Amino acid sequence: MPDLSTNCAGITSPNPFWLASAPPANSGAQVMRAFDHGWGGAVWKTLGQPIQNVSSRFGGLHYRGTRGIGFNNIELITDRPLEVNFKEIYEVKKRYPKHAVVVSLMVETEEEWQDIIKRSIDAGADGLELNFGCPHGMCERGMGSAVGQEPTVNEKITSWAKKYSSVPVLVKLTPNVGDIVPHGIAAQNGGADGVSLINTIKSIIGVDLDRLVPEPRVGNASTNGGYCGAAVKPIALHMVAALARDHLFNLPISGIGGISNWRDAVEFMALGASSVQVCTEVMLRGYRVVEDMIEGLENFMRDKGFERLDQLIGKAVPTYSEWGDLDLNYEIVARIDADKCIGCHLCEVACHDGAHQCIHNDPNGSFVPVVDEDECVGCNLCQIVCPVPGCITMAEIDNGYAPATWNEHVWEGAKLRPKKGAH
Repeated sequence: MPDLSTNCAGITSPNPFWLASAPPANSGAQVMRAFDHGWGGAVWKTLGQPIQNVSSRFGGLHYRGTRGIGFNNIELITDRPLEVNFKEIYEVKKRYPKHAVVVSLMVETEEEWQDIIKRSIDAGADGLELNFGCPHGMCERGMGSAVGQEPTVNEKITSWAKKYSSVPVLVKLTPNVGDIVPHGIAAQNGGADGVSLINTIKSIIGVDLDRLVPEPRVGNASTNGGYCGAAVKPIALHMVAALARDHLFNLPISGIGGISNWRDAVEFMALGASSVQVCTEVMLRGYRVVEDMIEGLENFMRDKGFERLDQLIGKAVPTYSEWGDLDLNYEIVARIDADKCIGCHLCEVACHDGAHQCIHNDPNGSFVPVVDEDECVGCNLCQIVCPVPGCITMAEIDNGYAPATWNEHVWEGAKLRPKKGAH
């Protein structure tokens, strides 16, 4: 059996699956129930000066009738007394000593940081997560992403936390920046033990067209909120990988953003995350989603011959390169399996209207479209729109051309294969 235990920035847990700081980790009863279902850790919903939240708070993005692929919230930090939260943290840690209990924090002054850090550690926190990412409500008060978007402020407050903390400190980074690397480096310079990312993305999820008010509606008004859910995974993967491959950055990473199943979790770990945090999928499907995640990760590791997580973590990072380092002579073409094709011709429409006009009706009258391989550029669009799994495959072509990259070979006059494209 593969060993799923992990150590993320000095915070150990029986598996890498943690609840993210959000409503699913709002109380001791919830966190204990989650641990009973198999979660390895939890990041407590952000503590600070308790606030009054609004009603309503959540909005969903649906695409062609699917369950919400995107999720928006305008909820802020804890609305429960700090004394209650600390008492429950103590009870959870006493009952589950081997599980990771990380406390998310967000306050303003150095004195407030010192006080809340001490109280969190006294309650039994295994680690702290500094919330430098909240994109609504708190940032207008000089906290959350207002800190995360300013590297010097990030570094300063991180150094405060490290001065007063005897447990590992993670900095939760905001994605609402042009380049994540300087912000990860700022956390590192401030002494952080690790980073977690991404927090939610500043967004408006939609508009109520009957009332002409943005969603989620609070009376006759609304505001921008934080975007999360499956739709943000590509953004999160990019930012995790950007830090993991940077030669100046050398901290552990806790990956967050759109993790819905074990495959998503493995992708984050392959790109450098040593733990993964989940929120939206739990809100939509409940704590039991972790059971499939654990089973899927175990099976994947067994199939690939990984005995420990550290053999998987970062495995894909070396293959993330710049565009100019990609092989311009590598070539694939689309091939359609006639036995699986249902004749919907979605691939033909997509190719003609949105790609390179290389898929056509069969002149012999078959309902199976025909690929003109001499014109196919291997863009993958036909495979993406095809509703039948495995019907369209992308096959590698041995075209006789040696590898050639823009950065290393093209400027030297390397021979490139003939260009293909639209007629």
